[in-house]
Amino acid sequence: MVAGWVLVIDCTFLIAADKINFGTVVPFLIGLIFLIHAFCWSKIQSILSNHRSLRKLWKILWGAFGVWLLSFILFAYNLHNQISEVDENYEKVEAIIILGGGIQNGIPTPTLASRLDAAVPLIEQQPEAVVITSGGVGVGETRSEGEAMAQYLHALYGIPLDDIYQEKKSTSTEENFLFSQKILADKQVSLDDPIAIVTSDFHIPRSKAIAEHQGYTNLVTLASPTPLATRYNSWFREYFAYISGWILGEY
Repeated sequence: MVAGWVLVIDCTFLIAADKINFGTVVPFLIGLIFLIHAFCWSKIQSILSNHRSLRKLWKILWGAFGVWLLSFILFAYNLHNQISEVDENYEKVEAIIILGGGIQNGIPTPTLASRLDAAVPLIEQQPEAVVITSGGVGVGETRSEGEAMAQYLHALYGIPLDDIYQEKKSTSTEENFLFSQKILADKQVSLDDPIAIVTSDFHIPRSKAIAEHQGYTNLVTLASPTPLATRYNSWFREYFAYISGWILGEY
């Protein structure tokens, strides 16, 4: 019951804050199922005792859930270890690609703002690097993430807009890297040159794998921290992103 309340309350607050995604909806539903079982346990057992086929199906479903839960725990453990080992060797790079992470009403979300904030010291240290803000137009938005990100860097840190190259069409991590290649080529930056990618810590392993699959061979990773309030929901969403990326052959 405790796990059910924790999941439902946590995800209710996040959904109310307009964070509606796999990382909030699925855990909310799991928590709801836990609570239903806790409050209706006697009734459920009574129904199952009179229907052998339902009882068998109930056991199969919970067994499948147990296997899935174990796979998620192993994924989270592995992701935690990879986050701890992200590259922090910020030597000279030819380009800096900042990956989009969502905007609301044309303004970067806290997650995306954290990525941009993390990129600023590197941008200031290496003013000759090609800076790319990558992200298209999201559902319900009228401006691209690439534009909103560039405006954020200009307004808060004074980075000239002419020094920021906006990639405005991508709708996924795969497209972030794919569409950024044209800008890199135009600026005579090779995929073999040292290129920094800036994104959230939990997103580093998958984004790096996707980039390497596309031919980026000399990557430097710069991770922004994920707030504790959304950290594990982000990991949960990333779990499904890994599965879909594998199915789609993104890495």
